Amino acid sequence: MSAAQVTTPAAGSPAVGRPASPRPGRRTRGSVRALGWAVPPLAVLAAIFLVPLAETVWQSVTDQDGAFKGAAEWVRVLGSAALLRALGTTLWIALLSTAGCVLVGTFLAVGLSFVPFRGSRLAVRLLEAVVSFPSFILPLAFGILYGRAGVLNSALAGLPGSPHVDFVNDVPGVVLAEIAYFTPFVVRPLLAVFGQIPRDLLDVSGSLGAGPLMTLRRVILPAARPALAASAGLVFLLAMNEFGIIMFTGAKNVVTLPMLIYTKSIVTFDLPAAAVVACLQLALSLTVYGLYRALVRRLSGGSRAAA
Repeated sequence: MSAAQVTTPAAGSPAVGRPASPRPGRRTRGSVRALGWAVPPLAVLAAIFLVPLAETVWQSVTDQDGAFKGAAEWVRVLGSAALLRALGTTLWIALLSTAGCVLVGTFLAVGLSFVPFRGSRLAVRLLEAVVSFPSFILPLAFGILYGRAGVLNSALAGLPGSPHVDFVNDVPGVVLAEIAYFTPFVVRPLLAVFGQIPRDLLDVSGSLGAGPLMTLRRVILPAARPALAASAGLVFLLAMNEFGIIMFTGAKNVVTLPMLIYTKSIVTFDLPAAAVVACLQLALSLTVYGLYRALVRRLSGGSRAAA
């Protein structure tokens, strides 16, 4: 047998050292099988998300009888003073709640991470347990303690002058309840970040003459910027879409976009107007989500580049 006969592959056989390409029929069957696996989750997604969303958009361009009206309903609703007030109230409450959660959450995370004390683990577990609570629990507790007929006002009634505390059923009560409920969403990511900061880095900062506040400002907080941005964006989205807390505080004068949707759809049965407000709420949420994702991506990239 010659060398040419040994090294030369037989006609029609795959080249030596090169994997045989799949047959066209096999490739087609694989594509069909992959499509078959993709159909059920896509169908579920369409049933629970795409179809209701499309129906909401359709309702926003029709009247109560289902007749197509185009942008007429949008023009009517978007030009109303009630919508502008609800939009302003929604953004204002979300901004105040986010700022409060960031301040309180950062304070708690720094204390739990760098000021060790007995019971710190229990405190962390209690903060994590708050996330499992229904959102109406805290405003209900606020009403029992600080409401018009709550425990605090009952105790103050016996004092000279009968001082009265009344903040639960207004914007301050809503903001405080949301801060109490959403703060764990800030604390938990910060604890994870602070746990990864090398203690040697803090020791070096102290040996160079930096006090606790300077170490916090120059070392600890810069490392937490991506986590803070992500947490703040998440809290803003949750606060902007919150309904249960506002409902259970009994703040009748606090009308946010979710409350306006509830009023128009359930109370006045103005479904086209409710659909317009719902579409606006969805567009606003997606916009805020996109901005916060871009900010987190930028901060995360800057932190990696600095490292």
